[in-house]
Amino acid sequence: MAPQNVKARINRLREDIERHNYQYYALDQPLISDAEYDRLLRELQELEALHPELVTPDSPTQRVGSAPLSEFAEVRHRVPMLSLNNAFDEEEVAAFDRRMREALGADEIEYTAEPKFDGLAVSLTYERGVLIHGATRGDGYTGEDVTVNLRTVRAIPLRFAGHHPPALVEVRGEVLMLKADFEELNRAQRDKGEKEFVNPRNAAAGSLRQLDPRITATRRLTFLAYGLGAAEGIPAFRKHSELLDYLIEHHFPVARERKVVRGVNGLLDYYRAIGDRRPRLPYDIDGVVYKVNDLAAQQKLGFVSRAPRFAVAHKFPAEEALSEIVAIDVQVGRTGALTPVARLNPVFVGGVTVTNATLHNEDEIRRKDIRIGDTVVVRRAGDVIPEVVRVVAEQRHPYARIFVMPVKCPVCGSAVRRLEGEAVARCTAGLYCPAQRKQALLHFASRRAMDIEGLGEKLVDQLVDNKIVKTPADLYRLDIAALAGLERMAEKSAGNVVAAIDKSKRTTLARFIFALGIRNVGERTAADLARYFGDLEPLMRAGEQTLQQVPDVGPVVAQSIAQFFAEPHNREAVAQLLAAGVSFERTPPAASVSSRVSGKAFVLTGTLPNLTRDEAKERIEAKGGRVTGGVSKKTDYVVVGTDPGSKYDKAVELGISVLDERGLLELLEE
Repeated sequence: MAPQNVKARINRLREDIERHNYQYYALDQPLISDAEYDRLLRELQELEALHPELVTPDSPTQRVGSAPLSEFAEVRHRVPMLSLNNAFDEEEVAAFDRRMREALGADEIEYTAEPKFDGLAVSLTYERGVLIHGATRGDGYTGEDVTVNLRTVRAIPLRFAGHHPPALVEVRGEVLMLKADFEELNRAQRDKGEKEFVNPRNAAAGSLRQLDPRITATRRLTFLAYGLGAAEGIPAFRKHSELLDYLIEHHFPVARERKVVRGVNGLLDYYRAIGDRRPRLPYDIDGVVYKVNDLAAQQKLGFVSRAPRFAVAHKFPAEEALSEIVAIDVQVGRTGALTPVARLNPVFVGGVTVTNATLHNEDEIRRKDIRIGDTVVVRRAGDVIPEVVRVVAEQRHPYARIFVMPVKCPVCGSAVRRLEGEAVARCTAGLYCPAQRKQALLHFASRRAMDIEGLGEKLVDQLVDNKIVKTPADLYRLDIAALAGLERMAEKSAGNVVAAIDKSKRTTLARFIFALGIRNVGERTAADLARYFGDLEPLMRAGEQTLQQVPDVGPVVAQSIAQFFAEPHNREAVAQLLAAGVSFERTPPAASVSSRVSGKAFVLTGTLPNLTRDEAKERIEAKGGRVTGGVSKKTDYVVVGTDPGSKYDKAVELGISVLDERGLLELLEE
């Protein structure tokens, strides 16, 4: 086949495959059989194997097969992915409609009503029509980069359909698993003797967050779009419903059950109708979403806190049942939090048999007056987590017993403390407690702590489960022989991990403090503590009053630090680390430090020739400076590398001092 004919055939195959993906996943109207689809995909794979120079990132063959990731990178959303306020009854929906009418001065409002999908919210970013990355919602401002996994979801277009795609567009939607695919997945899990998934949402979330995208590709995930984030070069829409039609036009699947309705009666009629259809829908929903349809009105209404004023989620009521509490146990979580759990007489609720229910914390138990032996109402909150809603007081037995939270950790026997202003009691032995061991080790080895490359979750699981490592200091006693015998650990990879562990011995005081995992002590606070005390010993001796002299350390943080070092197990773990060879540079305390850097605000932008961003930040903070994210009038210096972007332009505009790497180093050395 002539080269031009090969290229034309490859392009035709790509177009046909993506068209069939759209017909199957978005329209549910397949035009060909699965066997014929597989034949087209195989032909494309064979042609691209013969002509690798013609492979493009948006080819259907690139959906599967990437190498496993070590961790997910963070993605900052251009436009925040905000959550919705909830309404739980008709009165709250009526109140929402009344607020909209009063704010807009209208007698009746037009809304869009859509199912509220029970999946995982994601954002897909397309530049010049090509999918460049996809991210989870995260905290609404920063999510995880799961691009390689999202590429395996065939319902997601790899290219924005049409001849003139927008310069930039973020498509927002939900990744979920259809009920039929969930049943098939669990059937396969049973056949392999492996643990089944609890519900489709857990299966979808777990599948999307697999570090190996080849595993994600074996799970039948789908996607439904419901809106846009940042966008450049798209038409000016008047209504949200027009925006959804635009997404459909460009081959994005959108819920067919959406509807435009008017007034509160339209909202409630839709809610009842979709509630009746809920068991027959192909996917799980946990409510419906109402949005003011007029986009100009949405802009006028704006936002309150972390939610839009113009939208609300009308949740379905959770299923409830009666049971009896036969005991209350205390579980210790990976972060040391003690959670009381009710052991129940088995009861069928929310589609499953429930024997345990969370009681959240001691305050909740007191507020609801829950006792061992009580008859209680059990609910699967959000259709996922069983919880005790209330006590049936009239059925209380005379032998019902009051629960008392333990003062010693039920796992390791260390002291339990509850900080002022917190509802949760915690075990204080973060580095010692077996329940917290895996989390403590993962945090200790993380990039911004001791930065031990290769020490990921699966390896830590094996080290702890096989009782090879109990404390962070045990890491420094590992050798190649101990690691090479573990799953997925050949001699070379074991050697790399041992080398990374040995390299981490030489660190900074700030990193070491952060690595200890002290409650409420983040990276910034660890740097402040290192700068103030200059060494570990005075920090460990410091009382709460002394600790509060450190900038930005208040009573709660001071109490966390003091309690951590007051626990003998933690002091012993620190001593073991130092004995194992971990070291850091001692510096004069902040009171004796004087430099042109102290107290100054720096912004880093672009790529520096020799220093990484973290190294530059550590050097600045060691001299008493601070590194911020954005340029403002309060910024003292902007440090510029290659490809600096808009921060450099803003620095010039505001007349802020600009330094290159050499200038920064000279300033730090003065």
